[in-house]
Amino acid sequence: MQRPREQIDAYLLRVLYTLLTEQSVSRAALKLGQSQPAISNSLRRLREITGDAILVRGKSGMVATERGRELLGYATDALAAIERITHPSTEFAPQTTTRAFRLGAPDYLDAVFLPNIAEVLRRDSPSARLHVQPINAGFDYASALENGSLDVVIGNWLEPPPQLHMSRLFDDEVVCMLGAQHPLANKGISLKHYLELPHLAPMPYVAERQSFIDGFLAEQGLRRNIQMTMPYFGLVPYVLMRTDLVFTTGRQFAQHYARYLPIRVVPSPIDFPPMRFYQLWHERTHAAPEVTWLRRRIAEVATELDAASGAAERTPALVRP
Repeated sequence: MQRPREQIDAYLLRVLYTLLTEQSVSRAALKLGQSQPAISNSLRRLREITGDAILVRGKSGMVATERGRELLGYATDALAAIERITHPSTEFAPQTTTRAFRLGAPDYLDAVFLPNIAEVLRRDSPSARLHVQPINAGFDYASALENGSLDVVIGNWLEPPPQLHMSRLFDDEVVCMLGAQHPLANKGISLKHYLELPHLAPMPYVAERQSFIDGFLAEQGLRRNIQMTMPYFGLVPYVLMRTDLVFTTGRQFAQHYARYLPIRVVPSPIDFPPMRFYQLWHERTHAAPEVTWLRRRIAEVATELDAASGAAERTPALVRP
């Protein structure tokens, strides 16, 4: 019965590489800080493992066998792989990367936030790709973060999943949107109006959870009259332009459309807490340099938009009741 060959380890790989590059037991011993007998013993073990002499005597010293030359390439690659495993790179080159970034977000953010992220990526990482996954009630974003289908998820949750990493992006004031033709568009909405008016509401993008707005109303013992729901936020302003519905949302979303369409933004008669947006990610990408870079760019975009929204808030853009 043939005896199983000894397995090669990282130390023997380094000895193999050094013997083949130095082509001398004595020089290899000096370079590795080992004794010549120790390196000679390692060469013997390598010959047993590989079934080849690796180094043989020539006219002016040791020379590599044909198999030895082949093994040098393998040893070089293997040692490089070990180096990457034991000393992972902390550097990321955004200007040259071709990585595909995968971001999950509700389409609420389509109007302003996501276009700004796209702008930053095209400017700072022109060869990178960006794939945006819409988040809806039927999509398991937590599993997508865990299995690598997504790098980062952006959204607003009353209670973000505790098993994920989280960083706060921005707070958004809750306001009401009306079509310019609405009877209250230039007057504002009282609490009585708010509870009696027909409301347009988005379909929830987190399964089995009450929306931020309705959850807060329920805590106050209040309930609005939801007359219509829409799966896409992009439809909202166009529905408002043709109906008497009211839409409760964040200031950034409302003000964006009010700039370009006959839409009015009025204060909410209810003192809602701000809509708080986060970015979430899994432990598996927590230390990944490229995903860390993406999260920082997202945070920078959020900071810039928050500052711009604050400036807009200081101008008389809202219709007061």
